[in-house]
Amino acid sequence: MSILPKNGSDDSAASPLIHYFFRKLDILKLLQKCNFNKEKGVPIRDVFLALLQLAFTGMNLYRSIEMEAISIKKDTVYRFLNSSRYNWRKFLLLLGTSAIKKFVAPLTSDDRVKVLVVDDSLYDRSRSKKVELLAKVYDHVTRKYVRGFRMLTLGWSDGATFLPVSFSLLSSTKEKNRIQGINENLDKRYNGYKRRSEAFCKATDMAVELVEKALKQNIPASYVLFDSWFAFPSVINKIHDMKINVICMTKRMPHVFYIYRKKHINLEGLYHLARKKKTGGGNILASVQVNLIKGKDIDLPVKVVFVLKRGTKKKDKEGNSGWLAILSTDVSLSDEEIVRIYGIRWDIEVFFKTTKSLLCLAKEFQGRSYDLLVAHTSIVFVRYIMLALQCRWNEDGRSCGSLFYQYCQEIKDMDVVAALGLILLAINEAVRTVLGASEEKLEELFRVFKSLLPMRLQRFHPVSTCES
Repeated sequence: MSILPKNGSDDSAASPLIHYFFRKLDILKLLQKCNFNKEKGVPIRDVFLALLQLAFTGMNLYRSIEMEAISIKKDTVYRFLNSSRYNWRKFLLLLGTSAIKKFVAPLTSDDRVKVLVVDDSLYDRSRSKKVELLAKVYDHVTRKYVRGFRMLTLGWSDGATFLPVSFSLLSSTKEKNRIQGINENLDKRYNGYKRRSEAFCKATDMAVELVEKALKQNIPASYVLFDSWFAFPSVINKIHDMKINVICMTKRMPHVFYIYRKKHINLEGLYHLARKKKTGGGNILASVQVNLIKGKDIDLPVKVVFVLKRGTKKKDKEGNSGWLAILSTDVSLSDEEIVRIYGIRWDIEVFFKTTKSLLCLAKEFQGRSYDLLVAHTSIVFVRYIMLALQCRWNEDGRSCGSLFYQYCQEIKDMDVVAALGLILLAINEAVRTVLGASEEKLEELFRVFKSLLPMRLQRFHPVSTCES
C-alpha cells in the first residue's frame, strides 16, 4: 500500500501555492478560450494541475502514478498531451499577457524600460529516433549537429522580472536534415497542423511573427532585443515597421553595408572610422550614427555603439582589442543607455538555464508526437511564470531557483502529513483490535502521543486525519 495520499478533484490535490496561482490568473477560463475541452471523464482542470505540480514532487509521471501521488491514469495524461485540438500558443500568450498587465506592470513605474526579448535555444532530443519532425540542428555550444529542435522563444522583461510569452519548436528548413516527417493523417483544420507548418519556417521569419502577435495583445514594451543571429537588415526593418524600436547585437557581415556620409561601408570599416574620432578609455570604444538601407530611396537612421569585448587578448593591426557592436533604431538614446538596455537580454539566458536544469524541459515525458512536445514545453513555461510571479510578489531577493526548492519542500511536507496520518490510522485499528480499547481510551492515547511529537509535526495536526 502506498503511503502517499490519493488525490481527488478537490483543492487538496495540489500545493496551495499552485492553486493560488491557478485561481489568481483564471487559468481555467484561459484554457476554455483556447479550445481545451474535456474529452472523457477526468476534468481538464485536474489533469492540468497534476502536470503543473509534477516537477516539484521529485518523481516522474510513471513513479507518481505507481505511488498514487496523482489519481489520473497514464492514458488520460497522454491523451491530454497528444491532442491536436488545443491551442497552446494562444493559451501561453494570453497567460503571459494577463500576468504582465494585471500583476507585474502595476508594480513597475511608467518610466521604466520594458522590452521584448527574442532568442533560441537547443531543444535536445539526441536519444530519440522516431519523434515527429525530429531534425539535425546545429548546437552553437558544442559546434556539432545533434538531434532535436530549435526552441525559438519570445519573452517580456522589465529588468527585474522575465516572463515567457510565446515560443515555436523549429525543425530544419532543409529536408535533408529532417530525420522524421509530418504526420500525414492529421486533420489540417486542427491547431496542431498549424504548429507543424510553422516548424519549417526560418527562425528570422518566425521571430517577426511572434513579435507581431505579441504586440497585437498590447503588451507594454518599448524595445525588441535580440542577438546577432537575428540581426539582419530585413528583420530590423520589419520589426521597426511595427512601431517599436530595436536594440540588437550586430555581426561583421562583409556584404551588409551602412550609409555613412553617402558612402556604403560595412561594419568593420565603420568601426575604424568611428574609432579614430574617439578619445579616452572605457568599455565604450566609439559610436556613430548611420543609415540602414531599408528600400529604394528609403533609409532607416540607426546608432551603432562599439564596446570592448571582454576576455580578448588578440589585437588588430592598429593595436585595438576585440570589440562588439550594438545597434539601436532609437538614435536619441545615449551610448550608455543603449548598452544598459541591451544587457536586459541576459534574462532569457537565465530562463533557459532554469527551465532545463530545474523544470524538466525535454526530460519529463516519453512521446513521439509533436503535439506532446508543444504541450510539455507550454506547461514548463507556465511553471516558470508561476515562479517568476511568486518571486516578484515576495519582498525578499529569492531567485526562481530557491522558490523551486521551496515548492518542492511544501509538497514533501504534505506527503509527510499524509504518511503520518496513514500510520496513525493503522495504529488506531491495531489498538482497537488487540486491546479492545474504548473510544475514550483511544482519544486519550492519541492525545498523549501527539504531545510527545516534535513541535514541527504537532502543527500539522496528524491525529485529526485518523479520527473515525
